[in-house]
Amino acid sequence: MQALSAEDTDRAKRLTGILRARFSDQVIGQTMLRETLIVTLIAGGHTLIESVPGLAKTTAAQTLAGSVAGSFKRVQCTPDLMPSDLTGTQIFDFKTQRLITQIGPINANFVLLDEINRSSAKTQSAMLEAMAEGNVTIGGQRIALPRPFMVIATENPIEEEGTYTLPEAQMDRFFTKTVMTYPTAAEENQILDLLTRRGSDTAPTIPEGERMDIDDVLFLRQAARRVHVGEEIKKYVVDLVATTRGAGPAPIKDLSSLVRLGASPRASIALTRVGQAFALMNGRDFVIPEDVRMFAHEVLRHRILLTFEAMTQNVSSDEIIDHVLQVVPTP
Repeated sequence: MQALSAEDTDRAKRLTGILRARFSDQVIGQTMLRETLIVTLIAGGHTLIESVPGLAKTTAAQTLAGSVAGSFKRVQCTPDLMPSDLTGTQIFDFKTQRLITQIGPINANFVLLDEINRSSAKTQSAMLEAMAEGNVTIGGQRIALPRPFMVIATENPIEEEGTYTLPEAQMDRFFTKTVMTYPTAAEENQILDLLTRRGSDTAPTIPEGERMDIDDVLFLRQAARRVHVGEEIKKYVVDLVATTRGAGPAPIKDLSSLVRLGASPRASIALTRVGQAFALMNGRDFVIPEDVRMFAHEVLRHRILLTFEAMTQNVSSDEIIDHVLQVVPTP
């Protein structure tokens, strides 16, 4: 594979700088959310955002989509949302006496699935096909989704009525999961300043000429794949993931009492791709351990399944990851 040139890394750093600036204009604080969304876009994955209501999950997703001159669709998930409402359906045209395929809102470059855990298991399975394969099936016909294709899903952890737990297989399809926290008092003051200056509660639309185009996104994705990953970094990634399964160079004692299922090899792939993307964002053509550590929680937290004992002790997957990062030697 051809190595990245200095021009490639400079262009990539400039483009990601534009995306970061857009977020700074629209979303106050939430630096980790911004970095996670951008790095997931470049890595070619999907992301899940979890937080209580009112922390700008939807605004952040719309800001990312609005920064790129691609198509964007928002789907409000509800218990009665059917797979055909998402993927599309076939209708009979009496004029032509033929079935016509109507593609649903999933057919966009950026799809925001708001409150994904409110949709039923049948609808979630339709989402899984789109996320995993990049296409949908309507009436037996496979239809490719546009490139790039990215799903940004949100979920509210505090509501239980009318919600459905996301299956482990679908959770694993998300490259990253970020958990938003409340802003500081200073950041909340900045939010109020922004709203009063703007005079509107909604973010202004970015003019077409100021957006990145689809070719820029495809360039970033192709360039990220060409970022060098050394053998020591690969071993470090494998060791981190293996340690969540009770193996690795420094196994954690009694981990099986807290973790019933560790991260899959898909986590190793995601960690590597995210590391490449973050290195590119920072103008480097090689991955360093900090690129991997930076997003270890975002990549692993939804892939580690805790035991009942861990939940009764209020042990979180983030605490497990903290321990894993401590015991695995950094190259």
